[in-house]
Amino acid sequence: MTLSLQIFQFLLSGFTTGSTYALIAIGFSLIHNATGIVNFAQGEFVMLGGMFMITFHSFLKLPMLPSFFLTIFCVAAVGLLLERGPIRQSRSKEILILVMITIGASISIKGLSMILWGKNPMTLPPFSGETPFVILGAAIMPQSIWIFGITISVVFALNSFFKGTLTGKAMRAVAASRRSAMLTGIPVDRMILLSFTLSGALGAVAGIILTPITTTSYDVGVMLGLKGFSAAILGGYGSMPGAIVGGLLLGVSESLAAGLISSEYKDALAFLALLAVLFFKPSGILGRGKVRRV
Repeated sequence: MTLSLQIFQFLLSGFTTGSTYALIAIGFSLIHNATGIVNFAQGEFVMLGGMFMITFHSFLKLPMLPSFFLTIFCVAAVGLLLERGPIRQSRSKEILILVMITIGASISIKGLSMILWGKNPMTLPPFSGETPFVILGAAIMPQSIWIFGITISVVFALNSFFKGTLTGKAMRAVAASRRSAMLTGIPVDRMILLSFTLSGALGAVAGIILTPITTTSYDVGVMLGLKGFSAAILGGYGSMPGAIVGGLLLGVSESLAAGLISSEYKDALAFLALLAVLFFKPSGILGRGKVRRV
């Protein structure tokens, strides 16, 4: 295999994982825009997506499509309960306190998942077989096609929701200015609740489509959450287009590092790429905010 063909193969692989990072990064951005906090339980939403899908499809033998939507409903409900419970009931609304609550929620979800599903890694069967397609000499698995298609569909659906519905426009108004949105009569608390719910649903989708090409276990959420968070910062924290660009760029960086250097260094090199971008443009690739040096 020539070097150019190898690089093309690595790019396809990078876009596959990068698509899931983009969905995770969008989940981070949704909650940040609504509340200003970093939801460190986002990675656990992804883990729960894989676990619930395995439960419904592999254990309970439900068909793929009902299992898909049941999983999204269950993880979205976890996001809703996180906001309705500890986030909303917290006596202090300081950003640091709320961030610490999400860290506590992450630890609790991970512990409960270990009790419910055990410590052994699990996986899902691919959605439509394992016979690869050949594109310009590079092999691509059918599951990768599903990942691309579902990711694109989710992004277009979110774009239509935010720009074409009153609720979506209200969420954008809250993201722009919570005080101004409240003064115009927008139910800010309801929009925040919806942000957590949508974030849970996005995490579920990422977990469902990623699990057939890898394994999942109770502790995978930490690294996936860090990758999604890094993608969000890389593209411009709070920006949906930035989350997509950051996710794809991070996935490609990992794939090229693993293929051309060593898989042992793929995480380190991906984060080094993140640091390099932030060094030259701290607001991220598509970020517009001004950064103050203190």
